Amino acid sequence: MNRYPLWKYIIIGVALVVALVYAAPNFFGEVPAVQVSGKRTSAQVDDAMRQSLADALKAANVPATKIEGTPDAVRFHFDTPDAQLKARDVIDSKIDKNSYIAALNLVPNAPSWLQAIGAKPMYLGLDLRGGVHFLLQVDMKSAQRKAVDRYVGDIRALLRDKKIYYSHLGREGDDRVVVGFQEAAQEQAALREINVAMTDLTLREQTVGTGTQIVAQVKPEVLKANQEAALQQNIQTLRNRVNELGVSEPIVQQQGSDRIVVELAGVQDPTTAKEILGRTATLEIRLVAEDLASDRGMGAFMQYKDLPAPPNTDKFPDQRNGVPVLVRKGVVVTGDRITNAQANFDQQSGGPVVNVKLDSAGGRAMRAATRENVGKRMAILLIEKTGTVVAMWPNIQEEFGADFRITGLTDIKEARDLALLLRSGSLAANMDIIEERTIGPSLGKENIEKGFHAVLFGFLAIAVFMIVYYAMFGLVSVLALACNLLLLVAILSILQATLTLPGIAAVALTLGMAIDSNVLINERVREELRSGMTPQMAIQAGYDRAFGTILDSNVTTLIAGLALLAFGSGPVKGFAVVHCLGILTSIFSAVMVSRGLVNLIYGGRKKVARLSIGNTEWHRNNKATA
Repeated sequence: MNRYPLWKYIIIGVALVVALVYAAPNFFGEVPAVQVSGKRTSAQVDDAMRQSLADALKAANVPATKIEGTPDAVRFHFDTPDAQLKARDVIDSKIDKNSYIAALNLVPNAPSWLQAIGAKPMYLGLDLRGGVHFLLQVDMKSAQRKAVDRYVGDIRALLRDKKIYYSHLGREGDDRVVVGFQEAAQEQAALREINVAMTDLTLREQTVGTGTQIVAQVKPEVLKANQEAALQQNIQTLRNRVNELGVSEPIVQQQGSDRIVVELAGVQDPTTAKEILGRTATLEIRLVAEDLASDRGMGAFMQYKDLPAPPNTDKFPDQRNGVPVLVRKGVVVTGDRITNAQANFDQQSGGPVVNVKLDSAGGRAMRAATRENVGKRMAILLIEKTGTVVAMWPNIQEEFGADFRITGLTDIKEARDLALLLRSGSLAANMDIIEERTIGPSLGKENIEKGFHAVLFGFLAIAVFMIVYYAMFGLVSVLALACNLLLLVAILSILQATLTLPGIAAVALTLGMAIDSNVLINERVREELRSGMTPQMAIQAGYDRAFGTILDSNVTTLIAGLALLAFGSGPVKGFAVVHCLGILTSIFSAVMVSRGLVNLIYGGRKKVARLSIGNTEWHRNNKATA
């Protein structure tokens, strides 16, 4: 009567084994590490550099216990924070600080075979792990001006294509473009073309002196959309930059209409964190001043090395070899016009290329610029706080627009680095740090210990009560509760959710809610025994009839949790995530796992004299056996 089919036991067994594997990394803790990475994509951590740093650490009597990393970064593991700090000083003395960053970090200590199958510990928030918190204010006025400046360039390109002559063109204020004309016919033609091509603008005519002018004002809803897009682009840029530097579990999210929160858990040095944020750059594509070059080689502008740039040009160093490059002042395309960039191989030559996609406005500007400069060079400028460099200055082989390829790259790695730079190197608006907080790892460790003790003591108290009050059925409930906790930790680890102090509170609450389901089942079984049912029938009826109540109570609680998840933010959302997942795991453990254990204990018996459920009333009043 009370027997599970084999497939149900297989489901329970597989779920628990998988949960045990993916929850295991959380029990190995973290170790202090020093991570070395390049400030720019051209600064690579090669094998020779790794070996040199490893030798320097050994010579300073702080050898790394483990060395791991990628071609872009390397991490040196150490036993103690003191060794970590000493190692950072040694590494700082060996690297070029203008090209590389040595950052303190905490990394998982799980065995490599667990990491190989994707088993990672839960992310820990700042309150548990320590780290740095920044609140950045986005300059929406600069984003608005950039958007209007793009319209200036678009209108200029449109009028040039249509051969419409104007006397002046420029931005006025933060949201208007003014175009002046001497002839009324030219003004009317421009009005028609701009009205058709640029529906985001509200146009009006006005007379100024002997001429006329068109005032093109960006619609308010378009300005708002542009500002939101600028904010989202800055968020994505920060995420890409922080991720590429390998900072563990970065949180980059919007707060309000014009602010961004950046939390870097595990980063112990706020100065390094600021440096990481300071890496964010803008991109510009300009034409190279070919007429001022002495030859076509890399040293084309060497005669200007110690001289100022000629009029209407700027001089910047090449990122790879430092040679000077002269570029025109006019910007063809900025980085926010780039929608995608992917590294690939040319099907004909087999060499590495980067396929770039621009938006429609960027495509028009690029087409206009390349049409008249085939065979010449264009420069891709990387503008950082530390200065501006020329990332590349390839040849323009043919006229192109929104889709084009960059060739002449040395290898696929250079192609990938350039693609990353093009995808994530542009900030749509300037930002300032208006708030900064640092939480030390010792405080985080104390919070973890307190949270762990709260969950542990809560679990033990529940276990003692259930076993005393419900005997064998209480022990089954405790085992199901332990499985519930294991499943919850495993799911949080698989989803790589960020656990905070409110999340630990949700775990403790989940324990109380999960055991409530078992209390309902046990009490229902008792009631069926009192009504005269045999033990086997009481078990079946108790579980079946309690399921509806359990489902209803958990669904209503889940609705409240989903509301917190949808409308909450920060700690509230962290609590809601753990709370909702805990409800789902508690239903599985309270119903399937506990029923499976009870069936193993009692289901194989033909006759059951009594149930160990903490109540002998049925046995005393009913001498018959099932």
